[in-house]
Order: sequence, then structure tokens, then C-alpha cells
Amino acid sequence: MDNYGKHSSEPAWHAPRRLLRSAVPAAIWPWLLDASSLTRRLQQACGDGFRVQLVRQHRELPLLSEARVLGIKAGQHALVREVRLLCGEQPWVFARTVIPTTTLTGPQRRLGRLGERPLGGLLFSDPSMRRGELEVARVEHGQPLFALATATQPVAAEAIWGRRSLFFLRDKPLLVCEMFLPGVGER
Repeated sequence: MDNYGKHSSEPAWHAPRRLLRSAVPAAIWPWLLDASSLTRRLQQACGDGFRVQLVRQHRELPLLSEARVLGIKAGQHALVREVRLLCGEQPWVFARTVIPTTTLTGPQRRLGRLGERPLGGLLFSDPSMRRGELEVARVEHGQPLFALATATQPVAAEAIWGRRSLFFLRDKPLLVCEMFLPGVGER
């Protein structure tokens, strides 16, 4: 066994161009492929009802696919931040951010102190920010990410949809994964 976090049942992440529109619920499609700031879009949809709920933040071994994308060596921990993005009291998105220790230097140390402030606001206001290619996945029941995303609500669906992309602040990477929960966009 290698020195990464659990990885036996991870989603298959791939480029959006490989996605069949008919495979994705119509309500999720415009959210899944929107490359703009999800924070801003949620703020527009929810108004004052938008808020970030910190689920947990600590150092841990990233999932195998996360480590590979970020270039993290086996056995190296990263800072993992998990939040729910709510509209009123309804969770619309579960977000997981993986930040290599090497990224948390200089001005990027602030990434470790966000608390319940939205990461998107910081990313999209930083002039040095670059975003990598978007990847999408069907996150299925039985996978660790599904369990994390749906922990506080019963989900009748067998799967939810997620997207992830690398962001770079002054060429330092972090990986942001956003999973869209049932009811997203319904107000």
C-alpha cells in the first residue's frame, strides 16, 4: 500500500468535453460547467442567504488523485478544508480544497486562516490567480467523497455531480473540488 489517503473508490475525473449532456441532470448542467466564480454565482442566487459553513480543516494525506494532480509525494500531508456552501439553511454545494504545504508560504499563508469566509472571493480577487482546466465527475454512493458531501442530509440519488480544478496563486497550486447537492439552484 502506498502512503496516500484512501483511494480505492474515487470518482473518475475527466474533461467536460467527454460528458454527455443527457447524463447530467438539467438543473446541474449550468452550474457544473460555469468557469466563473461559484461564490459570486451563489451570492447572486441567494442574496443575503449565502453563507459558508466550515465542516473541518486539518492536515491529512490527500486522496491519490488529488496528490497526483498537485504533484504531492507519497506520505506528504496537505491542508484539507471542507465547507458547505448554503443558500439559507439549505446546503447547495460541498467544497473540498487541498492545499500543499509548499503553497502555504508568504501571502498564501492566509489560505489556512479563512474560517467561514469564502475561498472564491480571495481567489478571484487575486491578480496573480490562474485557473487550470476544469474536470468533472459523477460522484457515486459508496465513494468517500459522496459520503463526505452528503453527510448531513439524506440523498435519495445514487450519485451527485462534481467538478474540480487547480488554481495557482503566484504559481503555487491548490485544488478546489465542488460537489453539487440536490436542490442546488432551487429557491
